[in-house]
Amino acid sequence: MVLIVQVSEADNSLPLDIHNHVFQLVEKGNQAFIESRFEEAISNYSKANSVKPLDPVVLTNRSAAYIRFGQYLKQRSASISEYRPLNGFDTSMLSELALKDADKVTNIQSSSVKSYITKACALMLLERYEAARDTILSGLQIDPFSDPLRSNLQELEKVMLPTSTSKTHGKTERFDDFDCTVCLKLLPIMPLFSPCYYILCCLFDALWNIGNKCPLCRTVIFMTPRTCAVSVTLNNIIQKNFPDEYAERKSEQDTLVHLGNESMPLFVIDVIISCQKLSLHIFEPRYRLMVRRIMEGNHRMGMVALDSATGSPVDVACEVEITECDPLPDGRFVLELESHRRCRIVKAWDQDGYRVAEVEWVTDLPPQSDQEKADLRELTTSAASFARAWLERAKEAARHGGWI
Repeated sequence: MVLIVQVSEADNSLPLDIHNHVFQLVEKGNQAFIESRFEEAISNYSKANSVKPLDPVVLTNRSAAYIRFGQYLKQRSASISEYRPLNGFDTSMLSELALKDADKVTNIQSSSVKSYITKACALMLLERYEAARDTILSGLQIDPFSDPLRSNLQELEKVMLPTSTSKTHGKTERFDDFDCTVCLKLLPIMPLFSPCYYILCCLFDALWNIGNKCPLCRTVIFMTPRTCAVSVTLNNIIQKNFPDEYAERKSEQDTLVHLGNESMPLFVIDVIISCQKLSLHIFEPRYRLMVRRIMEGNHRMGMVALDSATGSPVDVACEVEITECDPLPDGRFVLELESHRRCRIVKAWDQDGYRVAEVEWVTDLPPQSDQEKADLRELTTSAASFARAWLERAKEAARHGGWI
């Protein structure tokens, strides 16, 4: 639970006209927050903060807006993203911004319970549950009867309970030395060394989401899974001492990267025909993550169009292979693709914001009559003309940093 704070109309620290301006900005932000227009709310709070920096009310409300926006993105389905793509926003970034504002408020007003509530919510969104629990307990020392803090503590204990009850006796005690410093999970098979000497498991997830920068020191990194250094010794230590968790993490990674011969991630865009070559500009965070996983696997995905009548993907897709993958400094990609065989979608589901489908392959029958051959040639010529025009638009858009 996050709360917004109403700004007081009486403030003698600023000239009246400036105070009124700040008051109006905060009121506009509060109204946008209530109506779930979070980008507008954040914009108004940021304007108010530029006029009156380090104001606890402004920072608290902006932190709450970041949190609610992050929660909204975390629950946003892939089908919604296909109609209204959001470029540049992801839950981790918003959570970090919320935590930064909440820390400032806690330093300014250490006796304010609301600052502890906001900080705890930001930490929970980042899945830093132990730190969130410590923050809530610190707030309860100030106000032991705070209902919001008690509510957050109960919610947090429900999340932490499965983790605490799953621990069994008789196993090697695991320390934080074997955890990824970003996601705080056990390092999986093949722990990765970044060029700046951090050991991570989600290095490429971070690179694809924050623009080819190390998630810890922000060093610019240009690398691929095939060129990344691997700690074989650390991998052997983890496998020997924590076999159950190792097997679980290996299964998790294999499920995300190697979907099997009859399952593939889907990119929803337009009609693609077999043997077609095209370029693609990838800019959405969910598709950047999808491409990273594809490049770790078999370099293949499905491309499917939307049905204009129903608004859902059509039943038939086309398998494409990524022949070239060029990363851009800000995390976007320019891909060169070649399409192969067609497939029919049997079942589809959402995975981390993008679609994954179970497919069955379609066997095309050759034309039997001269009329069928003529119709097929005409259709192929028309499709090829459309594809060439679409390819030129895609290349032009990629050169100018946009999309089609």
